[in-house]
Amino acid sequence: MPGWVAGAAGTFAISAVSAYLFLRLRCRGTGYPLGPRARRWAAAVILITAVVSTGLGVAAVAVSHHLRAAYVGVVVPSGLWLGKASRLRLKRGSLLPESVIACFTFPVRRLDDRMGDDLQDWCDIRSSAVQANPELTSDAAEHYYLQVANLLKDDKDRTELDYWRASIRHKTRTARLAGLDTTPARLRTALASHPSTRDSRQYAADDPQTLARRLTCDADSELNLLLAHSYRLGYRKLVIYRGFKPPDLPRKKRRHTRQSTAQPS
Repeated sequence: MPGWVAGAAGTFAISAVSAYLFLRLRCRGTGYPLGPRARRWAAAVILITAVVSTGLGVAAVAVSHHLRAAYVGVVVPSGLWLGKASRLRLKRGSLLPESVIACFTFPVRRLDDRMGDDLQDWCDIRSSAVQANPELTSDAAEHYYLQVANLLKDDKDRTELDYWRASIRHKTRTARLAGLDTTPARLRTALASHPSTRDSRQYAADDPQTLARRLTCDADSELNLLLAHSYRLGYRKLVIYRGFKPPDLPRKKRRHTRQSTAQPS
């Protein structure tokens, strides 16, 4: 009996570690399973997978009377890595009822939802200065781009960030131009200078105010795309952009300024 208990405990430990590794592989490029909102569901997925794997391992040993059958506890967690393809196959041609499939995949789906919430919270915090002042969108994009660009090893990822940075800078500049007293012809020329704004049906130069709002909104959305892409690549410790603050005057200069502006008694 103690041997069975020790074997089950060992299988559970191996299964938990394996489930954690496969979960990290499954979430690579899509989200972070250990974020503030997602970590509870990640723990639940790992625990459930380890329990099921241990049960299968013990059952396999009982049937085959061979301890090597317990290695099924290491193989089963690979379902986390192949989870998306497995769910598609279950939905298309499975004999199991949809309610059973939904119950089986519920923890993983909740984990995906909470990872999405963590991602949105992370992006909102880093774009808070832009929400208060949309004119800072281009500066914020440059701020985050410089923290990530030199660390990227994949040219495709760098190309995507380059495109969003250039598009945000162009749209912010054009929105500022549309807010001035300018002509539609000049706005059309500015819109045609970048691929992201060449669609005249989407960006009409005849209504400068509407155009400025549309460009500002799109630049803000692209900043969120740039941040989300950085998050999914694993760069989750970016320094938050706070915007510009007026520089503090030196102490002596401030004292002199107060004295010069004071009214004589």
